[in-house]
Amino acid sequence: MLPQLHRQPWMDSDIETFRDQVRRYIAAEMAPKLPGWREQGYIPRETWRPFGEMGFLLPEMPEAYGGASASIAYQLVVQDELTKAEMPNNVTVHSIASHYIMDFGTEAQKQRWLPKLNNGEMLAGIAMTEPSCGTDLKAIATRARRDGDHYVIDGAKTFITNGFTCNLLIVVARTGEAGSRGLSLIVVETENLPGFRVGRLLEKIGMPASDTAELFFDEVRVPVDQLLGGVEGHGFKQLMSQLPYERMSIAVPAAAVIDRALELTIEYTKERKIFGAPLFDMQTTRHKLAELATIAHVVRTFVNDCTQRLLDRTLDDEAAYMAKWWCTEQQCRVTDECLQLFGGYGFMAEYPIARMYAASRVQKIYGGANEVMKELIARKL
Repeated sequence: MLPQLHRQPWMDSDIETFRDQVRRYIAAEMAPKLPGWREQGYIPRETWRPFGEMGFLLPEMPEAYGGASASIAYQLVVQDELTKAEMPNNVTVHSIASHYIMDFGTEAQKQRWLPKLNNGEMLAGIAMTEPSCGTDLKAIATRARRDGDHYVIDGAKTFITNGFTCNLLIVVARTGEAGSRGLSLIVVETENLPGFRVGRLLEKIGMPASDTAELFFDEVRVPVDQLLGGVEGHGFKQLMSQLPYERMSIAVPAAAVIDRALELTIEYTKERKIFGAPLFDMQTTRHKLAELATIAHVVRTFVNDCTQRLLDRTLDDEAAYMAKWWCTEQQCRVTDECLQLFGGYGFMAEYPIARMYAASRVQKIYGGANEVMKELIARKL
């Protein structure tokens, strides 16, 4: 039995009941369809409608906009349970995009979009990364030119999660001067929108059910009232304001993968025979699993503490950067060493540990590359 985790105040009976509801829904309604979704390369948008109607998409949103006014911990629990079931990060991106609208949108924008994002009628994506611009947002080239009562958007985006299936995008575009002060966020409803085109559904080494696409904007006209917050040039500040939550939405899945990988590996090594005895009975196996269990315990303790600090509004950017880079590094280490204990079976895609290993690698890249996280931490030392 693994050591008992310290219970933070947010880990109460209500949230555990909610966690159980989410877990049972995923197991019954989503997990059986996951192999087919992997094969086709995306999860159909209509999948999220009943998930939203159950209150699982955005439980943290105010009741006035269709949410449950729950704490952000409820959203992180949803992401935790989806990850343990090998579901990709569609909900994470949907949640981050929705938070931009909640935190910076005008009242009219909140009333227009948040209820539909809550109930799953709309699925959101964030059109940020460009073919020649990743972490360095100041180099964004997509431009939104004012033309009367519209913005005319021209540019290209790539690696966009939900890009193939979403019908609402938060587009990072340049409305002014070079550098960060010229960026704005524009909300774009994409269905039947002239000039907007979804390019290739990109093939990745992991997370095959998570649609990742190229997007193209060719003189796309969007009403000016879809400028997030109604004031140009605030895009960079808006993007930066969500960093603690965004980093936690990567650290929590890292902890979930570690927990699940360890659970599967302990189970497998107790069943797998080598030289006439369970693989688990070999001292080298037990010691390796002891190391990995220690990592799992420390990661989960760190993540739970950061979650409490996020709720208390005391989670500083540097601690969030630490959680992002360190937890994802441990995720990659643990999945690698767990896979080794599966031997040749660990290299077979039909085994969950193989899929976890492949999916884990991107965690050190997106949401701010780990090298960038370390540099940002170092600047405050």
